[in-house]
Amino acid sequence: MRPTRFDFDLSNCGIQRALDVLGEKWTLLVLREAFYGVHRFDDFARALGCGRGVLSDRLKTLVAANVLELRDYAEPGLRPRSEYYLTAKGRDLFPALMALSQWSERWDPAPDGPVADVTDRRSGRRARVIISADARAKPLSLSELDIAPGPGARRIKRK
Repeated sequence: MRPTRFDFDLSNCGIQRALDVLGEKWTLLVLREAFYGVHRFDDFARALGCGRGVLSDRLKTLVAANVLELRDYAEPGLRPRSEYYLTAKGRDLFPALMALSQWSERWDPAPDGPVADVTDRRSGRRARVIISADARAKPLSLSELDIAPGPGARRIKRK
């Protein structure tokens, strides 16, 4: 008889271990903003509109998991504060987030198009996440990509 999934202990599954760190909606949205270049707590809070306690908890989780790192800064006349920067481990999450976005655009597309255009800086061609068995295929690094507002992005009207 061929073994089934139920014949194995999958408690150490990579998906489960990733979800232990990333499995909250706000965590993925914090990462999205970090990829867009947000570094400061108040800027994350403004961009996300989530509660400050939730945001603080998510940022602490990502720092503890070495996905984000803290860097101190001080504005003149104010107390020192920290900014959040993606680590190499954090930057490696970009293809996963982009794959989620591509899945959504395929199966539940926004009426005006994607909110972000991710392109190869050299060629200007749209970047896509693929699975390949070609060991010679060279993935693009985050520094080789441009992330710009797409046709579905709407500018927020500030008062």
